[in-house]
Amino acid sequence: MQTPPRARHARRPAGAGWRRTAKILAIALTVAVVAAIGVGGFYAWYLSKTLSDNAVPLADKPTQGPSLSSYDGPFTVLVTGTDECDDEVREAFGARCSGPDADGRLNDVNMLVHVSDAPRRVTVVSFPRDLQIPVPECTNEDGTVTPAADRAPINSAYGRGGLPCVAETISELSGQAIPFAAKVSFGNVVNITDAIGGVEVCIAGDGIDDPDAGIDWEPGPRVVQGYDALAFLRTRKGIGDGSDLARIGNQQQYLSRLLSKLRSDEVLSNPGTLLSLANTAVTNITPSESLADPLRIAQLAYTIRDVPLDDIAFVQYPVYDDPSNTNHVLSDDEGAEILWDALDRNVPFEITGNAGTNGGVEADPSVPAPEASTPPATDEPAPDATTPAPGETTAPEVVELPTNITGSTAAQPTCSVGRG
Repeated sequence: MQTPPRARHARRPAGAGWRRTAKILAIALTVAVVAAIGVGGFYAWYLSKTLSDNAVPLADKPTQGPSLSSYDGPFTVLVTGTDECDDEVREAFGARCSGPDADGRLNDVNMLVHVSDAPRRVTVVSFPRDLQIPVPECTNEDGTVTPAADRAPINSAYGRGGLPCVAETISELSGQAIPFAAKVSFGNVVNITDAIGGVEVCIAGDGIDDPDAGIDWEPGPRVVQGYDALAFLRTRKGIGDGSDLARIGNQQQYLSRLLSKLRSDEVLSNPGTLLSLANTAVTNITPSESLADPLRIAQLAYTIRDVPLDDIAFVQYPVYDDPSNTNHVLSDDEGAEILWDALDRNVPFEITGNAGTNGGVEADPSVPAPEASTPPATDEPAPDATTPAPGETTAPEVVELPTNITGSTAAQPTCSVGRG
């Protein structure tokens, strides 16, 4: 399988056995700019009220107020996907939404979007839902307190204290402050994807045949939207080795291609699509209080609008199998420290692992891999480096990530490897 490039930084009825899982990256970061620029005061007020009505507090606060300019310095945004059965999907999911699993208290998708200071780089870190980690004490909306746990699944955090608990859990794991966060659900995926007319994905291998997800698709390109998009994000048994780790690569492929479409003329030059997208985004997320302002969303979107695709990376948090339970994984703290250190220092990194874990995705063969670009040499010494002799230059630092940090850049699309 081709090593990813360097990152600078026919539908069937769904069965009752649908499993809880993947939701989509909350796209408010890049689309609700319309609410603050060129839409008008009343619409901006409406969007702001819609956001603030459902907003929740976070422990970490932004370092600056919202404005129509770039955010000064680095920041992170947590995007959490829950398994609840909202009205848009309840009938289609049947028994899945009528039993004890319908309450939607599991945060099965957790992505931390890290945006560096200049030069701007965007890194999306996906955390496996079966990762066993310490979880802090959390308080639910009704005031009840859930005690801390030395070891619990990361996807139990939402049930212990909502979005703030997920943010605090991942903040303690990563060492990253999380001033912004948003939550999406099953039905949100359907609505958001419909608003942009679908996303074209790539299916490789033997195609995807997954009765649990209600899909049987041939290999090749396919535009998915609505329930098909949700089924694609939720399929597990139909790709790679059928594991949740393989599915993460599938989600990342979708997000990469979604990002490319959002930045295309097809969306940006269509006022109707932009208005629909802005409205859909704000009515289909539960934001943190810090994100419940169209002006703030516009600011964050403006900050990352010109980041090159090869400086946008999607990676999986490093883990290893739990020797006491093969259904669980544990944190590779040493590997994770390499990633967080590179992000904190804003140092370019190279993805040395595969495009995805457990055979879930591979590099799209129809898209030539971009040539690995090397940052220009500089006369300034690298950190902790010996000062060069007169006339010499210092090679720029590039961090090689451990091979168990899999992923790719947005400049090199991937294809989901089906198990048809």
